[in-house]
Amino acid sequence: MNCLVCLGEAGALGHHPRCLRRLFRTPVAPSIDLDLARFQTVALGMIGRASISGIQRKISVGLRVRRETLQLDTTGHRYILKPPSDIYPALPANEHVSMRLAELFGIATPPNGLVRMTDNNLAYVVARFDRPHGAPKRRQEDFCQLAFKSPKEKYQGSAEECARIIRRYAAEPAVDLLRLFERLVFDWWIGNGDAHLKNFSLLEDAEGRFALSPAYDLMNSWIVLPRRDLALPIGGKHGKVTRRNWLEFAAYCGLPRAIAERTLARPAGRLAASVELVRASYLPDDLKEAYVRTLEEQAAML
Repeated sequence: MNCLVCLGEAGALGHHPRCLRRLFRTPVAPSIDLDLARFQTVALGMIGRASISGIQRKISVGLRVRRETLQLDTTGHRYILKPPSDIYPALPANEHVSMRLAELFGIATPPNGLVRMTDNNLAYVVARFDRPHGAPKRRQEDFCQLAFKSPKEKYQGSAEECARIIRRYAAEPAVDLLRLFERLVFDWWIGNGDAHLKNFSLLEDAEGRFALSPAYDLMNSWIVLPRRDLALPIGGKHGKVTRRNWLEFAAYCGLPRAIAERTLARPAGRLAASVELVRASYLPDDLKEAYVRTLEEQAAML
């Protein structure tokens, strides 16, 4: 059995103790007294701090020790829990492997993994980076807010608008413009066509300085939806984005061409390890192969 956190071989345990420590700060895997039938009821009881919109529901949870067992606690806020979707297959496994690929790509991600619900379904769990352990809640502003748009307008933006937001608000815009470029290239590589303005945020540090937050809500949407394009256009294009378009966007961000070219070469350089990760994931076999085809085709294009 592969580890539900790192996807490496873990034997019958299902987790490596070191991976559990990174995610839950303990080598004990939490139990979760929740199944799909109860999830909707719990989420409805958490109005004000639960999100049930869109294709993937989620609730905010914590951890507690009860009867010598570590349990997920639906009154906490330290983690976000996402169960399977009733409509689209294997979204928790899709998001999990996409986040692992982002880490391999060199993109900052919060600790995350999979947990089993009482009905044996897998749910995705991720530590909230705006609520660090033992520290006050950190201020986070997504790009929809920073663009003075309503949540309904989250698709009404562009890569160039994201760059302008970083220039205006980030403490070190040159650093974060490179991170933005890497994130957008990564989204294109894995087929993430749902990266809208609310999927990018600036996070405040202890000194009151803002920087691009770790990545979140990553997945290959192309293997579950028929569209093969991006939510935010680059150079006015949602689909069929070429290498030339990427280089032009890099120039718009003020990135040296050599750095842009190295970023565009990264998918091909990390393709073999990425394919291995996908095949070790908890996606169904048909979605694994569809994901692998996306990686291979997009790496060749870049």
